[in-house]
Amino acid sequence: MWTRSTLAYRTSFLLTALGNFAATGLDFLAIMLMFTHITALGGFSLPEVAFLYGTSGVALGLADLVLGSMDRLGTRVRDGTMDVLLVRPVPVFAQVAADRFALRRLGRILQAAVVLGWSLSRLEVDWTPGKVLLVPLMLLCGAVIFGAVFTIGAAFQFVAQDAAEVQNSFTYGGTTMLQYPPTVFAKDLVRGVTFVVPLAFVNWLPALRLLGRDDPLGLPGWVDFLGPAVAAAMCGLAWLAWRAGLRNYRSTGS
Repeated sequence: MWTRSTLAYRTSFLLTALGNFAATGLDFLAIMLMFTHITALGGFSLPEVAFLYGTSGVALGLADLVLGSMDRLGTRVRDGTMDVLLVRPVPVFAQVAADRFALRRLGRILQAAVVLGWSLSRLEVDWTPGKVLLVPLMLLCGAVIFGAVFTIGAAFQFVAQDAAEVQNSFTYGGTTMLQYPPTVFAKDLVRGVTFVVPLAFVNWLPALRLLGRDDPLGLPGWVDFLGPAVAAAMCGLAWLAWRAGLRNYRSTGS
């Protein structure tokens, strides 16, 4: 329904999608301006940083397209409209995810994909079948990890009722951090996004393997390939959190 309503005004859709494309592109423009004064950032060249930017941007964009509306859950809990979703013969999770589905978010994905394509054409990498396969696997696992974070944040709103910005700090804030090399951050922060909220598995760790870079934490090499396992574990955790939040939901009575 939301897709059909969006495409009913195609010019408006194109303009908003282009606006989304341009707005997200400003982040990469800032990186390019930075490289007009330096040749490397944390030991990474511009194509390598662009690769980090592109992979994190596409991964978040896919998750945002499917589950970006989850941050509206707190509003539904506060105003009592959550009750409407509970009486429909459709899973509540699917209804919340589809609520005000915004097709314009394709602009974010397209912009990040353009940067990713440019970086792949400039990287000095000895491409093997394994490394080629690692790129789409990284994007898929990254999207699942971000989607799990969206879901856990939404489940937390059953209790907090107004925690959308907390959720956004780990999703949109997380992808901003992942656009830059891990070598520019303090090791305690890198440990936090590796062992606490495992965003490092979105692109940092597999990218280090693909680019032939050393892990700043000195982790074993096999850790770089744990993206699918971490994504599966995050999905399990998100499922448990969602069930717990939904079971503990109390209507406003309005």
